[in-house]
Amino acid sequence: MTYPVKNISISINKPADEVYQFASNPENFPAWVAFIKSTTREKANIWAAKTDLGNIKIAFTPKNNLGIIDHLVTLPDGSTVNNPMRVVANGKGSEFIFTLFWMPGRTEEEFNQDAKMVESDLQDLKNILEKG
Repeated sequence: MTYPVKNISISINKPADEVYQFASNPENFPAWVAFIKSTTREKANIWAAKTDLGNIKIAFTPKNNLGIIDHLVTLPDGSTVNNPMRVVANGKGSEFIFTLFWMPGRTEEEFNQDAKMVESDLQDLKNILEKG
């Protein structure tokens, strides 16, 4: 069984390696992921975050040269959500891609609201990176 997905992307006028370095650093998440208020490293690739939803755990894929920023988020209720993210070269800039899964129990309205939040976060990421 598969879940419906929406791939949300944004073009960023910065080189892919620069976007990857910023976006893959969990310390930067509060600057561009609206619901995350703070992050604290617990282990090598495991971070705790204070969010609008309560305290969560985030397990990141190790640093890599492929632009992969996949991470598993464990929510306060113990459920885990897979968040695939990619940075790929696009000319002299890059494309940032987030795959949003429509999880069981979420209504269409909630899924669409989640997508709008991701789109807003990606716009914030673009704005931060293109200013610098």
